[in-house]
Amino acid sequence: MAQNHDPQSSSVSQAELLEQFKAVIAGRGTDDLSRLLPQLLGAAMPGLDPFGQTPPPSRRRARRADVVTFRVRVDLTGTKPPLWRRLELASDLFLNEVHEVIQAAFGWTDSHLHEFASGKDYYHPASEHYLCPFEDGRIGVPEEDVRLDEVLAKPGDKLFYLYDFGDDWMHVIKLEAVLPRDDSAAKAVCIGGRGPGPSEDCGGVYGYELITAALDPTHPGHAEAIADYARMYGEDAEPGDYAPSSFDLDEINEMLAGFSEGEPDLPGPLGGLVLAIRSTTHRRLFQRMIVDADLDAAVEIDADTAAQMVSPYRWLLDRVGDDGIKLTGAGYLPPVHVEAAMAELGLGEEWIGKGNREIQTMPVLALRESAQAMGLLRKHRGTLLLTRSGRAVRNDPLALWWHLAERMPPASRDACETQAGLILLATLAARSTDEPVRTIAELLSAIGWMSSDGIPMTPSLAGQAVWDTRAALHRLGAYVSEPGIHRWSATPTPQGVTFARAALRTWSPKS
Repeated sequence: MAQNHDPQSSSVSQAELLEQFKAVIAGRGTDDLSRLLPQLLGAAMPGLDPFGQTPPPSRRRARRADVVTFRVRVDLTGTKPPLWRRLELASDLFLNEVHEVIQAAFGWTDSHLHEFASGKDYYHPASEHYLCPFEDGRIGVPEEDVRLDEVLAKPGDKLFYLYDFGDDWMHVIKLEAVLPRDDSAAKAVCIGGRGPGPSEDCGGVYGYELITAALDPTHPGHAEAIADYARMYGEDAEPGDYAPSSFDLDEINEMLAGFSEGEPDLPGPLGGLVLAIRSTTHRRLFQRMIVDADLDAAVEIDADTAAQMVSPYRWLLDRVGDDGIKLTGAGYLPPVHVEAAMAELGLGEEWIGKGNREIQTMPVLALRESAQAMGLLRKHRGTLLLTRSGRAVRNDPLALWWHLAERMPPASRDACETQAGLILLATLAARSTDEPVRTIAELLSAIGWMSSDGIPMTPSLAGQAVWDTRAALHRLGAYVSEPGIHRWSATPTPQGVTFARAALRTWSPKS
């Protein structure tokens, strides 16, 4: 039934309400307003859900009775030249598995929310959306309940995949062919593609293309891109921290192989680290490194090799001796001992400066601090002393080698540093030489570590987190030596691989 209103009284009431509304919202922040608005609208219009949505009609088809291979091309929209990957997928994959495949194919780290959609386009009101587990209050179907053959059926069909609701990486998945399937075929394989994968949080397509141009001296807009990047992010900003990941077909398919092989069981502390990695793709990457490390095989180390590796630590233990070393007032080694370390350990080529102040001579400082962190030395009343363990292994190179292996990575109160050290040991034990710091950054981000301003771990930040472990491994000769000031090779030595395997086999969080 229609209701009669007095226009004059209505206008007065609206004016009063407007003034009251202004008084209520004055000084409130965005979060307060977002909570307040539904209450205000609900009070003015009882029974109305201001944000209510009607689910669109389902676009899902019946699942196939047989399993076939879908050949799809996945394009990252807006990129010039087009950035894409061509995949062959089992038609019975669920969308949460397709998500993992796309993450691996483009080099993403699964650090942000994502969502699939089927329809004319992603944002069309009639499109049906398939939600990741962390989306609350959205209208849609859980992605783990939707099979690929429900949303793709014939060549030309499309599915949308949006990753990172800030940078808005829109992927279009287009079905190119439906092929017969061999039961032995892999669940997912990448058969082609073009272009390096963007780095996380690089600013979307614009940021990706800006960084790509800034890092490519042959790019026609190289100089302008460098200037634009410095103007936007500051003169000290380094575009290399957001360098795209190279398109490596073999590496992608190595990661995708886990879909067919299943996940190895890693009990104990290493298993706990695996569980901390929230991205399935990166969890499988770490598991594969552990498998490649062959931790079930016995560790064999001869006395001569052990003596050679631990010689810097043995020198330091002998230097401290039974009487200890009186430290400076600031708690550092006196200059005479620093100079002796530089000369007798041949550290002069690694560092610049006079080499007489420990705080300014990182090779010596790192050696002494790592010896403390691994339980060989301790400070007591201004004196550096051997621990009981230090005295026990001082004249036994094999025992010292095992002592260091059992306590690597060096003890740290920072869980991120410990996990970074373990991942570095895994790359070493698996004989991986492909940018270990970048791998560490990806895995730390997949665990959930980020910078203080909320940015996932960059290689630079990962390098800081792993510095103590890397310095100790370098001193042990775990990597091939390279000439130059503070240059650390990523190429493992055979004895370094053996040491890393021993460390991973014996590591305990209580070490």
